[in-house]
Amino acid sequence: MARCILPMVTVAYMLAACPPVNADQKTKQPYWPEFRGPRRDSISTETGLLKKWPQEGPRLIWKYSDCGKGFSGVSIAEGKIFSAGDFGKREMLFALGLDGKLLWKSPNGRSWRGASPAGSRTTPTYVDGVLYHMNPNGRVAAYHAKDGKEIWAVELKKRFDAKFGLWSLAENLIVDGDKVLCLPGGKKALAAALDKKTGKTVWTTTGLTDPAAYCTPVVATHKGVRQMITMTAKSVICVDVTTGKLLWTYPYKMGFPQHATPPVFHDGHVFVACGHFTGGTLLRINPDSSGVTRVWHMRKFDNCHGGVILLNGRLYGSGCRVAGKGFYCVDFLTGKTIGTNDVVGKISIIYADGMLYGLNHKGPMYLMEVTADGVKVVSRFDMPGKRKVNIYLAHPVICAGRLYLREGNNLYAHDIRAD
Repeated sequence: MARCILPMVTVAYMLAACPPVNADQKTKQPYWPEFRGPRRDSISTETGLLKKWPQEGPRLIWKYSDCGKGFSGVSIAEGKIFSAGDFGKREMLFALGLDGKLLWKSPNGRSWRGASPAGSRTTPTYVDGVLYHMNPNGRVAAYHAKDGKEIWAVELKKRFDAKFGLWSLAENLIVDGDKVLCLPGGKKALAAALDKKTGKTVWTTTGLTDPAAYCTPVVATHKGVRQMITMTAKSVICVDVTTGKLLWTYPYKMGFPQHATPPVFHDGHVFVACGHFTGGTLLRINPDSSGVTRVWHMRKFDNCHGGVILLNGRLYGSGCRVAGKGFYCVDFLTGKTIGTNDVVGKISIIYADGMLYGLNHKGPMYLMEVTADGVKVVSRFDMPGKRKVNIYLAHPVICAGRLYLREGNNLYAHDIRAD
């Protein structure tokens, strides 16, 4: 499958434009190359999937039990599954075959030993045979996907005097063209672009001194300008991807600066959310990209980390502190609540074949039908383990008829094909 980087229109259009299985067009191998997938929207184009699960859940194909501590998700390319984990004093990148067997491990600096929870944060990003990964201490490195050999590495603290929050750095790296985009935070480099082949600095963004705040950016073209939109500890910011110029900022007052939810961009509008009592807000970008205007704000839609998905003009996602972890379906342009669900709680979500899949942060896994008035839970099963809060933070992945779920040290591959 081609990378299918399309404007968000309708799910039906996407399914018509893309094959029913996420696969690389050249190699025909399963393809989910980075956090939230080929379009960075947590939408899978696959069809022919189960509409209901057995009580024990879909069939388990295999389990891999040496992922290390952490919450890194999986990326998939070249017939390999990539992730990262905390192994004692070292952060390790690793690759599995599609059969769940270890192919290689490669270190990426020191593991995180600051505020709990400890463990890896970010998902490896795959582009043209190379993996790009950042450890929680801000070591950004590139590796050959075939064998894990390191190509280059940059310490964001040393190069940019990076400033970040309580849980260190946790954004997933974005590769756009020949640039690796990252947010060190602070006076020296609010944002930065690195050459993807060498790691050399292409540009830095100044003008604000905000610390970084765990947010994976969204990159989009608006009015002919390629833009990176993300959140710092204090603001929503927009940066020109070509030059690094700070185009606009929007102060975002929050109860606590935990901005782990990637912004959602569509048709000149940006939705942002913070999970600590702040809520969700839709912003409209000015025609000349000089600033934004607030369209609506919903305090209960305080998504924390599980992500928000835009489907056919509707936003889907969990609340956190204010809403008691309720799940919401909201009209994108008006903020009107279309439906709510008080069962699934705080979940990380992915969409495929008319269904939303949600992994609760305590372990239950839900299958939900998308309906005219929101969602309907049709199946659930409990993940193994002790159901500790903050074990189940890795986002689910659907690729080539499989559902991948991570629970700390364990990675599970389930068969969700209907036939």
